[in-house]
Amino acid sequence: MRKFFVFGITLVLLFSCGNKADTVQVDKMNTLEFDVQKLPKKSILNGGTRAILEPWLEFNELDVAFDALYSVENYEELILLIDEFLEKQNALASSTYPEIFDNPQVKSRQKVFKTYVLKVKATLEYRKDPMEATIEMVNAYNGMRDQLNVLVNSNLDTKMILDE
Repeated sequence: MRKFFVFGITLVLLFSCGNKADTVQVDKMNTLEFDVQKLPKKSILNGGTRAILEPWLEFNELDVAFDALYSVENYEELILLIDEFLEKQNALASSTYPEIFDNPQVKSRQKVFKTYVLKVKATLEYRKDPMEATIEMVNAYNGMRDQLNVLVNSNLDTKMILDE
């Protein structure tokens, strides 16, 4: 009887020690700071592009949500923000695009941005450092904004080129 009692106590101690290590790791992950100083700055839209984007509510909501990335302080805030990015991006994809931006170049850049948002979300779910994936996500968003600038500034008539 004593042997079973000692064996039971030993098992309880072994299992209880394993749980403490997991909670310490989770607490450590939640208390880590997210350094926004390492992120690239958001690219600037020129005046003509801004004027076209002004009535496009879904893009403006995504842009405001993206500005919040630069005020994130920890991983919990980043997780919430990434979920918001996914919602705003899905709303943007199903919205009506302005005529000049309703083309495959913009839509493909938007899909690339969504891909990197999902990559950041995956790194957060697997409790890995999301810094590299977040930098890639910012670069993808900047690529989409740069593509909008290019389309507004482009003077080429693609219909004339394709007709010949």
